[in-house]
Parts: sequence; C-alpha cells; structure tokens
Amino acid sequence: MATVTIRNLHKTYPEGYHAVRGISLDIADGEFLVLVGPSGCGKSTTLRMVAGLEEVTSGEIRIGDRLVNDVAPGDRDIAMVFQNYALYPHLSVRDNMAFGLKMRGTPRPEIDRRVDDAAAALSIEHLLARRPRELSGGQRQRVALGRAIVREPKVFLFDEPLSNLDAKLRVQMRAELARLHRQLGTTVIYVTHDQVEAMTLGDRIVLMNHGVIQQLDAPLAIYRRPANRFVASFIGSPTMNFFPGTIRDGAFHVEGAAARLALGPDAAGVPSGPAVLGVRPEDLLADGDGSPFTTAAIEVAEQMGHETLAHVSVGGSSHVVRVPGDRGASPGDRLSLGVRQGGIHLFAADDEGRRLN
Repeated sequence: MATVTIRNLHKTYPEGYHAVRGISLDIADGEFLVLVGPSGCGKSTTLRMVAGLEEVTSGEIRIGDRLVNDVAPGDRDIAMVFQNYALYPHLSVRDNMAFGLKMRGTPRPEIDRRVDDAAAALSIEHLLARRPRELSGGQRQRVALGRAIVREPKVFLFDEPLSNLDAKLRVQMRAELARLHRQLGTTVIYVTHDQVEAMTLGDRIVLMNHGVIQQLDAPLAIYRRPANRFVASFIGSPTMNFFPGTIRDGAFHVEGAAARLALGPDAAGVPSGPAVLGVRPEDLLADGDGSPFTTAAIEVAEQMGHETLAHVSVGGSSHVVRVPGDRGASPGDRLSLGVRQGGIHLFAADDEGRRLN
C-alpha cells in the first residue's frame, strides 16, 4: 500500500488542448478516491498520467516517496482495470489472472496461491478453467479484477470499470468493489462519470470540470454543501432545482413567478441582488410544510413505487418534487410547496456560480 501525491499536474496535447490544469492531490494510504465529472473533464487523463500511460507535461506524481514521472508503467507497482476487461481470449481464466505474474518470473507455487486466493475473494473458483467467451460481462469483470489483485500492487487504478455492465450488474459490482476494498485495504483511484458510483464508493470525491478540480470532499459533504452551481447540478439524481431571481428584504423572489421564499438564517451575510436559489427535490415539500414558497400544478408524474417524481413549472421552467409513493400525485394536481429547513442553497448569478451561503 502507498500514498499518492500529485502536485501542480498539467497535461497539454501537441495540438494545444489543455486537458488537465494544475491539479494537486494528496491520496492517503488505503483511501478509495473517486475522480468524477462529465466527459472531457480530464479525469481519465489524470488517471493515465498516474499509470504512466500519458506523459506528464509538467508537475509531479509520487507513489509513496518515489517520484514516478519518468518511471515506466510496469515499474510503478500499480494495477489498472479498464472498462473493456482486456482479457486474452485464447487463455483460460486461471492463465489470464496469472499472466502478469508469469511475465515477472514469479515462482509457480506463489502464482497458484495468489490466483486461488483472488478467485476465492471474487467467488470465481468455479470459472478458472473457462475461456473469456464462456463468461458473462460481470464474470469477465471479476476476472479483470482478479488479474489486478494477484499482482498485490501498491495502488489500484480503475478507469470506468462498470460502464459496460447492465444496471443490475453495476449495483452488484459496486457492492463487490466496496467489499474488496475493505478486505484488501489497498489505495484506490477510481474514475467514473456516474455520480451514483462516486457517492457510494468513494471515501472522498474529486469532482472535475474543464481540467480543474471543482470540489474535493467526502461524498455527503459535497451533496449537502456543493461549492458552486456546477457541483450542485452534477451531484444528485434527479438534479437540484435552480430558480433564478433576486434577494431583497430578507427573501428570495423567483424571476417571472409569484414565488417568494423567506431566507432567514440560511442566508445570513448574503448580500441583496441577483442570485440563483437551489433546492434539491427532496427539500421541496409538497404538503405545505417548511418555509412557504409557492403553488404549482403537476405537469408530469413519474410513479416510481416508493416515491413519485412530480414535475412542476415555476417561473417558466420545469422542476422536480419528490412525493412519497403512498401520497396520491397526478397531472393537474396543485401542490403547495414549501422548502425544508436547511435545504436552501444560494449561488452567484454569474457563470462561475460560486456558493453564497
């Protein structure tokens, strides 16, 4: 196991595209760190620089106390798991898992011990004699994990490893990865565009956009107190509702709507003027509880069973309210909306959209 230290890391491609812009990170020994963000945000490029698959333009990467900028990928003591599994089709599962160790000249008894231990940890002992074409997607991903585990690396690197699996398998493999990390205790850097994976797996999340870190914190801290409007919009499903408007006389007035929300202590020290109010769907209360806000008619009702996602229009824009599943909610019903105490997020109205409260 090892720490990973990244200092002022930049990646600029020959055509001039600046993919990673001055990232600095301290990843603790045994930590599960998730890099998340939209396509093109620089997360995979950062991971590939740690792996040695991309050349660093400037900055430093250290694994433990060792500077690895110019160290070959095979000498960095890392193991990487890709989204496409990259298994050898002509080899058995056992031989796929053992291949890297054979190339290193590891003694056969040690190879067998590591492969058997990893197969037991992943519950794939019964698959060791099969070829990859005989396996399901989830089984292939387990083999790819096993191939990484047998190397006993200092750091595991995962590049969107679950993106090729169906929804049910992704849920199962998320739980499997969390269990394996607790069991192995190895440092993990995990890249995904899926905010659900980030929230459920990471000890900390690095949320990136345009090659820059937007926020670095524990998952619930990011969810409860996003640093800016981009973070607030990316983390959470359904996404946070945003209402453009103005702060004046201790209240928020929604632009183009008869909607007013008394701010109270949630806006202490926030100046008057243009702003954007953010409220998560679960903090928009449909029964008149909380701080009174506005009334709105349901346009679309998505029945989920345990809850209904009610889409309403306020100020000419569509917003989502979570309604308990045992409460009737149908198109045309009018809801008296309130905002839960502590559920108010205020952001600057400019493009940066920094948090105000």
